[in-house]
Amino acid sequence: MVRLLEIMALSLVVTLVVGCNGSEEEKPIWEQVKMGDLAPSHSGKRPSDQSLRTIKFNVYVFELPAENVTVLEDVWQMLYRHPVQVNDYTAFVANSFSVGFGEIQMWNKIGELLEGAEAKRMPSILLLLADGQSDDITVVRLKREQAVFYVSGGGSARGVTIGPGKLALRIRAKKVAGARGVCYVEVHPVFSPPTRNSIPELAARAKAGEVVFASAGFGLMMSPGDFFLLGPGEYISDQVSLSSLFFSKPEGSLFYPKLEGRSTLGKPERKPAIRVFMVVCTGINV
Repeated sequence: MVRLLEIMALSLVVTLVVGCNGSEEEKPIWEQVKMGDLAPSHSGKRPSDQSLRTIKFNVYVFELPAENVTVLEDVWQMLYRHPVQVNDYTAFVANSFSVGFGEIQMWNKIGELLEGAEAKRMPSILLLLADGQSDDITVVRLKREQAVFYVSGGGSARGVTIGPGKLALRIRAKKVAGARGVCYVEVHPVFSPPTRNSIPELAARAKAGEVVFASAGFGLMMSPGDFFLLGPGEYISDQVSLSSLFFSKPEGSLFYPKLEGRSTLGKPERKPAIRVFMVVCTGINV
């Protein structure tokens, strides 16, 4: 596995401004992630970028109050389902995973829906993958051993003990032979134990402790400018189901409610939250 070039870029969506009313100004979600950020780069490439034989993605993570999870129903209706091939549809839905495919011209309307649900954007990640290789986007770190329950292929309920380690989104990309500017992307939730040892035997033993949740995996064809959105089918707060660990944040995050009739935001409130992932293909240079 080729290690990805992971860059925590840009600033946090929310910058706190101290004032007598605790309010602040903030750009809308759809302006924070501009069309230019989603579109493929062409003549603007730097020489160093041109020499990298990679498939390039931008990964955006949004958090929104769990109480507003129903807004995602409107988002899924705007996105396409047929380009996405889930490994096991019954298990995917039973695990409370949802995914949709989109193109850059659809972003502003989706951003408006997220904005209306008080969503905020977390730091973005630049992901560079060699052809046929994969790497992981860390979602949550588990500090101790715990059980996680999920639905496996065929609809069987299963439980497995994981931790300590990380729960991550594993993304693998491979150029489609004979098709210019097209790659096939495979996505799986995975658990990986810590791998701090460079000794091959010990590193292999740690890798053997990985758990790939194949029943919640999917694949799709992507070209520069395409994206997929991955989120929960519902809010589950138990922190023992796969969906809850992956998408839910019951301890909460700070959100700034929009004050009616004003351009500023109100005082921050801590609310249980959900995570939504947007992965954009921005370049294929392999």
